Amino acid sequence: MEQIIIGSLLLSVLHAVIPSHWLPIIAIGRKESWSVKEISEVTILSGLAHVVSTVILGVGFAALGIELTESIENFSRIMAPIILILLGLIFIYRNHRHKHFHLSQPERKSKKEIIIALIISMFLSPCLEIEGYFLLAGSQGWNVVGMLVFLYSTITIIGMVVWVRFAYRGFLKLNWHSYEHNAGIITGLTLIGTGILTFFIH
Repeated sequence: MEQIIIGSLLLSVLHAVIPSHWLPIIAIGRKESWSVKEISEVTILSGLAHVVSTVILGVGFAALGIELTESIENFSRIMAPIILILLGLIFIYRNHRHKHFHLSQPERKSKKEIIIALIISMFLSPCLEIEGYFLLAGSQGWNVVGMLVFLYSTITIIGMVVWVRFAYRGFLKLNWHSYEHNAGIITGLTLIGTGILTFFIH
């Protein structure tokens, strides 16, 4: 169980700082002259939408994990770690074909329309990377799934708000395009590492 929590914790932190999750909010907020408070509120709403869709999928994967554990004796010991490793390899492969975010200049819209568009966009782009952990957590029981939901949701939303506030104030001077370019590799290695640990420490 520890490797599931540690792996999902690390992935949640990495996930929260992915620029495509909060950079559009910064760009729109500056363009619309929103205050830091307004940007933070919009980030929370967008983050909640993102978390809700991810958790909905995650609960489905967790239920599948429970079903497989009950019907396949070696699922949690062998198959679940293999699935995590395969997911990691897929994300590393996809990293080389990834289309990075680009901010367009849409026609003038009201604040309400902009916020609704951001919320819908985040809801329709759940975090697929974390779903492997939900599948594995399901094999450990609903208490582990609940812990995963809490950790992922809390870290994602708080992380997005913190990064948005720092970036808006100009405190972040890092090369975010470089991070975005390598996000798939970082995610993939995290999944693979967790899969290997889960296989040997079960």
